[in-house]
Amino acid sequence: MELLVEALHLYEKQNGQEHHTELFEQVHMEAPRAVLRRGQPFFVAVRFNRDLVPEDTVTLIFALGPEPHAMRDTLGRMRLSPWQPDNGEFETEPYKWESRITAMDANTMTVEVRSPADAPVGEWQVIVETIDAEAAALAGEAGAAAPVLQYQHADAVYLLFNPWEKHDPVFMEDAPQLDEFVLNDVGKVWVGPMGFTRGREWVFGQFDGRVLPAAMLVLERTGLAHSERGDPVRMARALTKLVNANDDGGVLVGRWDGQYDDGTAPASWTGSVAILEEYLETGVSVRYGQCWIFAGVLCTLCRALGLPSRVVSCLVSAHDANSSLSVDRFYSDERDELPWDPLNPSGGKDSIWNYHVWTDVWMARLDLPSGYGGWQACDATPQETSDSFYQCGPASLEAIRRGEVGLKYDVPFMLASVNADVIRWLEDPGSDLGFTRIDSNKYHIGRRILTKAPWIFDPLGDEDCDDIIDQYKAPEGTNMERISLLNAVRGSARAKRFYEVPPPEYEDISFRLHDLDKVQIGEPFAVEVHIENHSGEERVVKAALSSASVYYTGVKAHIVKKASGTFAVQPYSTDVLRLSVDPEEYAEKLVEYNNMKIFALASVEGTKQTWAAEDDFQVMVPVLNITVQDQPAVGESCSVVFEFQNPLQLVLTDCSLRSEGPGLVRNSVLAYRDVMPGETVRIEQRIWPQRAGNLKLVAAFNSRQLVDVTGSIAIDVVG
Repeated sequence: MELLVEALHLYEKQNGQEHHTELFEQVHMEAPRAVLRRGQPFFVAVRFNRDLVPEDTVTLIFALGPEPHAMRDTLGRMRLSPWQPDNGEFETEPYKWESRITAMDANTMTVEVRSPADAPVGEWQVIVETIDAEAAALAGEAGAAAPVLQYQHADAVYLLFNPWEKHDPVFMEDAPQLDEFVLNDVGKVWVGPMGFTRGREWVFGQFDGRVLPAAMLVLERTGLAHSERGDPVRMARALTKLVNANDDGGVLVGRWDGQYDDGTAPASWTGSVAILEEYLETGVSVRYGQCWIFAGVLCTLCRALGLPSRVVSCLVSAHDANSSLSVDRFYSDERDELPWDPLNPSGGKDSIWNYHVWTDVWMARLDLPSGYGGWQACDATPQETSDSFYQCGPASLEAIRRGEVGLKYDVPFMLASVNADVIRWLEDPGSDLGFTRIDSNKYHIGRRILTKAPWIFDPLGDEDCDDIIDQYKAPEGTNMERISLLNAVRGSARAKRFYEVPPPEYEDISFRLHDLDKVQIGEPFAVEVHIENHSGEERVVKAALSSASVYYTGVKAHIVKKASGTFAVQPYSTDVLRLSVDPEEYAEKLVEYNNMKIFALASVEGTKQTWAAEDDFQVMVPVLNITVQDQPAVGESCSVVFEFQNPLQLVLTDCSLRSEGPGLVRNSVLAYRDVMPGETVRIEQRIWPQRAGNLKLVAAFNSRQLVDVTGSIAIDVVG
C-alpha cells in the first residue's frame, strides 16, 4: 500500500509562543498560518495513511521561491529515516537545516526542525516526499527508480529574522529591548520644529493580518533574489527603495505642497495598516506620504519581518543637495537670497527641514570593519538618489559619529543631515568661487535627535521621549565633534572646497535672533533681533526682518509680514529690532502643520560685515481629548468620545475623524459636518475590543482649515 501524507500540523500557536510570534493574527485565524523565526527549533507533526515500517523513506523539505536550490540557500531537505525517535541534540553548526524525530505513533511522527540562522526571509513551502518500502523493492528488482510521492502543505510558512537568536546578524543582546523594537505595535513619531516638537502617536500594527502579506508583496517588488533575503543589510536597503514610489511602484507617493484632493492628506494617517492594506489590495502606490509616514511604514515592515527598528526624528535637519557636507545659502551683492544654488551643477538647492524623520534598524555589519554594527540609519523618504535609486542606508551610526564617509551606505548624506555647518556666501566676482564666505553656523543643524523610549507610553505628554543625539555625534562644539566633521570633509573632495574657504575676519557687531516661546493659534507674536556694538565707534546697520508660512521641509509658502530699515547703534551699546505680527495677519496664510519661519538679514555699512539667521516655530493647535465612557471588556460594546474646540475664527469644512488601535478598532474614518468658529467638537464612536490588556487608541481630526489635531489614550480592557 503506497505511503501517503494525510495531514501535516505546524502547531501554529505553540510554535508562535516560543518564537515570539503569537501576536500575529495569522496564527489565530480559522485556517492558521505558521509564523516562525529562523535559527530556532519548531515542531511539525505528519500523519500518514498507514502505519510506518522501517524500510519506508520520508523526506521533509522546505523550499523558497520559484526555483529553490540548496546552493542558493532556498532549499532544505531532511531525511527522516531511520524513523525511530532521535533523543540526541542538534549539531552546533547553526547555518543548516536540521531535524530530529521526537515522537512516533503507528502512523504519525512528530519532528523538531531547526532552520539556518541565516536563512532567507519569506514564505517557505512545506513538502513531504515519501517512498513506499514495498514499491521501492519492486522498482529495485526491475532496475527502476523508486516512485516518489509528494505532499505539499496548503499554506506556506512565514520565516522571519530572529533577533533573539545569537547567530542571527540582527541579534540584540539586550533582549528586553525587543519588547519595544520588535513587539510594540503602537509608538510615537516626534514632529514639529525645535522648541515646538511633540510626540505624534503612530500605530505600527505589524501583527495585523494584512501586514505580513503586504510585506511579502513589497519583498517581491524589491527585485531582491530570494537567496539575498536573509541579509539584513540588503533587505533594509531594498525596503527604503520600495517604501517610496519614486522608482518602481513602491508603497507611498510623497507630496508636500498641501494639494491632496486625489488621495489622503498625510496628516490624516494614524498608522501604517490602512496604507499597507490599500497597497496590498490595489497593487498601486498609495497617495500621500511625508517623511514621518515613510519612516512609520518602514518601521512597520521591519518589525513585521523581525528587524529591530525605531523611528528617529532629527530636529533642524539638513538636506545636503550638493554633497558639500554643508547647507549653503547664497546672496547677491544686493543682499538678496538667491533662490537657487549657483555652485551645484545638478541644480538642486540645500534646504533645512524643521524636522526630518527616518528609521534606525539594528544589525551586525559583516560587510564593514569591526565596530560599525548596531543601529543603522535607513531613510525611505525620496530626497537624493543613491546608486541611481531613491534609497538611503543602512548607514552605521558609529560611522556617522566618527565621520567615516568612505563606509557604505550613504554615510555622507546622513552625516550632513545631523551635523552640517550652515555657510552663507555673498556674491564676489573677484573670488575663485564667485562668492565670499560671510558667515558660518556650526550649531544650527541637528539640535535634537528623538525616538520613543522603551517600555513607556505617555498619551498626555512626552515623558516617553528619548534624545539619542549622542549616538549620532559628539556634543556640539566639542573638539571630538569638530574632528569627526573635518574627518568627513577630508574624505570628500567637494566638501574640502567649501570648508577651506576662510571665514570672515573679526567682526565688531554681534546679532542674535531671539527664539520664540510657544504660540497658540489665534495669538499674536513678535520677532526680535538683539544687536550689540562691541566697538568704540557708531555703526550704521541696515536690517531686514520677515516672517513667512512654510512647509516643514523649509519651502516657503507665503510671506506674512516684513520690515526693513537703517539705524545707528551707538558705541558699546545694544539695540533691538522688533517685528510684531497679529493673528489676522497670519491666520489665512498658514499651511499644513502651521509652521512659520523667521528670516533676518543685516549688514554693517563701512565694515561690510554681513549677518543672516533664520528660525522656525509652530503655531500650536488644540489637542484632541479622548475619554472612555464605559468599562472596556473583550467582545462588548464600549463608547469613546473625541473632543476639542475650534480655535479659529473660520468655519472648518471637509471634516473627518480617523481612529485606530490594535485590538480595539481597525482603521476607521468618520465624516463630520462643518464646524463653526469657537465651536466645541464632540464625536462619539462605539468600539468592540477584541483582546484584553493595556491597549492604545490613536485618533486624528482634520479639515481644510485645520489639520493635525491628534490625541491618544491607553485603555485597560478586561477579559
